[in-house]
Amino acid sequence: MKVVVLCGGLGTRLREETEFRPKPMVEIGGRPILWHIMKMYAHYGMREFILCLGYRGNMIKDYFLNYEAMNSDFKICLGRKSHIQFMGAHQEQDFAVTLADTGLETMTGGRLKRVARYLENDDTFLLTYGDGLSNVNITCLLDFHRKHGRVATVTSVPPVSRFGVLETDAQGQVQRFMEKPKSNGLISAGFFVFNRRILDYLDGPQCILEREPMERLAREGQLMAYRHDGFFYAMDTYREYQYLNELWASDRTPWKVWSE
Repeated sequence: MKVVVLCGGLGTRLREETEFRPKPMVEIGGRPILWHIMKMYAHYGMREFILCLGYRGNMIKDYFLNYEAMNSDFKICLGRKSHIQFMGAHQEQDFAVTLADTGLETMTGGRLKRVARYLENDDTFLLTYGDGLSNVNITCLLDFHRKHGRVATVTSVPPVSRFGVLETDAQGQVQRFMEKPKSNGLISAGFFVFNRRILDYLDGPQCILEREPMERLAREGQLMAYRHDGFFYAMDTYREYQYLNELWASDRTPWKVWSE
């Protein structure tokens, strides 16, 4: 089953890191966040990826074109009969990655529409963003999607406040302090599962997946939410980038469901 990853945004709120590289190439623990996302899906047997490129997409192409050399032992013979023999030292031997230029200013729905030709033989596929990490169980997510039979499933998570919350009495004495509490509502974490009928809900390059297509799916009763109460973290700001790297450095990596 194929996984579509949206990799084309400008990442303007993380400009400290995205001035010269696309956000999916921003590194967590010395590896692009895109690598972490792909490794998570691969843990559940999803090893075919379609990357929707846009801003500085050539850097993502270069990363994969040079992946073997940068992640494998290899032997090179120089001269007129030069050739390279890779020894296959890395664990991504059977990853199949389609890198598709979907435009610099194309919106999320438009990007998905532009890679429709690579999904012609797929009744069901997955899609997520190239900047969010989670330990969502993809097998359970797919089971949920298949059982309800609707067009779309979105993974939902309780939102976490950016700020500590205070409960005080009438005199202002703090009765309870909660650092970054979760609310009772739910937000979209990405990690979608779609029937290919989703493509009929998309139109031109300015189509925003999260607007009219999702709103229409909801009106028609074709959108279901899979609740995930585990780890989810989106890397939108430099502070969030630092936090994820701190987790990696301290070996607290809840999204790392794969083994080395």
